Amino acid sequence: MSLWSRIANLFRGDNLSREIDEELQSHIEDAIGHGRDPAEVQRAFGSPLRHREHSRDIRLLPWLDSLRADAVFGWRQLLKRKVTSAAAILSLALGMGACLSAFRLIDALLLRPLPVADPGQLYAISRSGAGLDRKTQLLDYFSYPAFSQMQAAAKNQARLIVLSDANPVELTFGSYQDTETPGVQYVSGAMFGVFGLRPALGRLLTEDDDLANGHAYAVISHDYWTRRFGRDTNVIGRTFHLSGKIYEIIGVGPDRFTGTEPGTVTDVFLPTSMYPYPIDQPDVLWLRVWAKLNPGVRVKPVRDRLSAAFHGETLLFDPAAGGASGPRNYYRLPLLALSALVGLVLFIACANVANLMAAQAAARRHEMALRVSIGAGRGRLVQLVLVESAILGCAAAVLGGFFAWWTTPFIVSLIQPVRLFLPLDHRVLAFGAALTLGVTLLFGLAPSLRASAVKPSGALKGGGQSASQRGWMHALIALQAVFCCFVLFIAGLFVATFERLANQPNGFSWERLLILNTVSEHPQPAALWDQLAQHLRAAPGVESAGLSSFPLLQGSSWVTRVAIDGGPPSHDFAFLLSVSPDWAGTMRIPLLDGRDLLPGDSYPGVVMVNPAFANRYFGGGNPIGKLIDTVDGYGKRNRSRIVGQVGNARYRNIREKFTPTIFLPMRITDAGGALTRRSSAAIILRTTSPEALALSPVLRDDIRRLNPEIRVSSVRTGREIVEGQTVRERLLALLARFFALVALLLAGVGLYGVLDYTVFDRRREIGIRMALGARADQVARSVIFDVFTRLGAGALIGLALGVASARYIASLLYQVQVTDIRMLALPLMAILAAAALSALPAVIRAVRIDPANMLRTE
Repeated sequence: MSLWSRIANLFRGDNLSREIDEELQSHIEDAIGHGRDPAEVQRAFGSPLRHREHSRDIRLLPWLDSLRADAVFGWRQLLKRKVTSAAAILSLALGMGACLSAFRLIDALLLRPLPVADPGQLYAISRSGAGLDRKTQLLDYFSYPAFSQMQAAAKNQARLIVLSDANPVELTFGSYQDTETPGVQYVSGAMFGVFGLRPALGRLLTEDDDLANGHAYAVISHDYWTRRFGRDTNVIGRTFHLSGKIYEIIGVGPDRFTGTEPGTVTDVFLPTSMYPYPIDQPDVLWLRVWAKLNPGVRVKPVRDRLSAAFHGETLLFDPAAGGASGPRNYYRLPLLALSALVGLVLFIACANVANLMAAQAAARRHEMALRVSIGAGRGRLVQLVLVESAILGCAAAVLGGFFAWWTTPFIVSLIQPVRLFLPLDHRVLAFGAALTLGVTLLFGLAPSLRASAVKPSGALKGGGQSASQRGWMHALIALQAVFCCFVLFIAGLFVATFERLANQPNGFSWERLLILNTVSEHPQPAALWDQLAQHLRAAPGVESAGLSSFPLLQGSSWVTRVAIDGGPPSHDFAFLLSVSPDWAGTMRIPLLDGRDLLPGDSYPGVVMVNPAFANRYFGGGNPIGKLIDTVDGYGKRNRSRIVGQVGNARYRNIREKFTPTIFLPMRITDAGGALTRRSSAAIILRTTSPEALALSPVLRDDIRRLNPEIRVSSVRTGREIVEGQTVRERLLALLARFFALVALLLAGVGLYGVLDYTVFDRRREIGIRMALGARADQVARSVIFDVFTRLGAGALIGLALGVASARYIASLLYQVQVTDIRMLALPLMAILAAAALSALPAVIRAVRIDPANMLRTE
């Protein structure tokens, strides 16, 4: 009989048994038909049951049939305990779904290789150097001249390419007012060839397109082609305007390739030679350098040659198979920390279900003893319990899969502007299958081994659960307490970090603040920008208005070195920001000394500073009236007098300390003394209504009517800007709260189950104690003392592990001390409160036991 026929017979059930019975009966009738005595035939034939079982073993696979039978029996057992089974499935589904969701995020952002040829041969080059704060850090940006030197040094050993950041850039396919902001990245013309990519339409960039006098060509991504153009094949040859140039689309990139920065989708690829600013300046660091090694070439010789070419400075080669990006580095540690919390929540769920399975196995001691008595081996009993566990695990995996399918895109939506592709492919399915198998073994193996070790003599006599079995269940409760307290402690750190970061003073008031970022098709004179601000001050609903070169906390930086009284320039940097009169008042930044800028002020000439600047360069003395020189990268000095001092305000982000800042007038003169024109500015408005965003349509129309060349590129409220600085911390706090609540709930449910079963198993003992005069409080202590002792020990161990582990997430914390008594007390109080609530039903049940009825029953 073929293998497939034997497998098919597994599902025929009664039909197969009927066919076997009919065949056996036909043999008996055939013998009787030949004249043999029926009784003699029955004796000669032997046991029909033995022949039936032997025939079944021939016609199907016995081991597979036993699995099928165990699956049917296990399903019926789960249906008999619907509430318990549902609780086990839901707790496991929550843990498994969270794990699968975390894997999808980590895989998309950190693990998944780029869809290019030989991604394992790609390396991102970086070096150690001093940042703006003069602290040593890893620098992965280079100038174009430095790239040219390294490219010449790596000849015949590796191919080098350069990549800018993929940033939203304004471009137009039609009129100037119809502007869109796709993600644009400047890349080496050889990039597509190095990556081994083929176009979906048209052609890709080549090295000839990246020459100094090359054509303004562009390649769009397959994703942008689909979203923006609906896969229109006529897109080839279309043009768009960007930074004063007209670009022609020559091709569409391959499917699934959206750039080199996981978390950031590149829509348009342009040659580096088309960069709108001079690229040959050695002090302008704006490019990442990647190397793809030639076949058979090792990393060390290439690194040594490039280091020698780069001023002898040691370069670092980091594997870039998965790409390199800001979101990838920014969210790496938070994702790993959340994955650890998710894993611990899953362990708590597994320990919970393991205790449940152990209690159910103990309740089935009579059944297991009878199976052993009639010849069932230990392996057969292990299989029986494991199959039941596998049904639980598979049901939880399906439910958890739906949970992960919904939650993962939701989490990604919270971490704007990150964009991730989350395909449901073989990687995700393989992880889900491995997770299901691991979870099934984790919570099902130990209970199955304990159930299979039952002693028929003791079980059939009706003995209760042994002390070792209760100790094993209590040990699992202690383990749950360790994990739960650890999760609660780490979650408390994340929540406290978010609250302190979000509520700290930033030096200005964001209430009723509206920021309009504006751009002009052509640079406009300073008088027109002043006129625009004056016009908006008189608009209905506007309390005050000011201008700045860019908003605070936007992440932009403008730095300079400073010389005091004609001395040498400083080694560290000061920050610059051009502002108009009344800007500080609109931002609610107080004027501490001197005067505000006046409408006629210009730079160089007069400036304002903040106390951080006075502390850094004047030792905290009064800076009013002092002369300072700002020194650019070419050593050119611009001298100005300090006329005012305004309060400190956070410049780039809310995590950094107050930076030394120089506030320049918006009116800036060139070397000939003429006022320079400006093509962009941020309009800062303080509205009279709390709903500041409601004014934006009217203000857009006012600006368009005043000057059609000026366009509002984006509108944000002060709240949005401040909250945008805490996206990562808000995400961590939100998810940490959720997982802490789940861990606490699971631990409480597990404790309730163990205590409830303990009372049921010890009901005869408790009845005897009460008959001998034990008080209710003594009965309660006897029920919960051992469990609560282990619970408290586990909580203290979890707290100690949390304190020891906090140093690994120190960069994610802000103004939080891990030894703070509140941080230590809250997890203990929470877990003790949950334990008290979980123990209450079991204690009430224990003290209500009637000794007379219990002893009479026994």
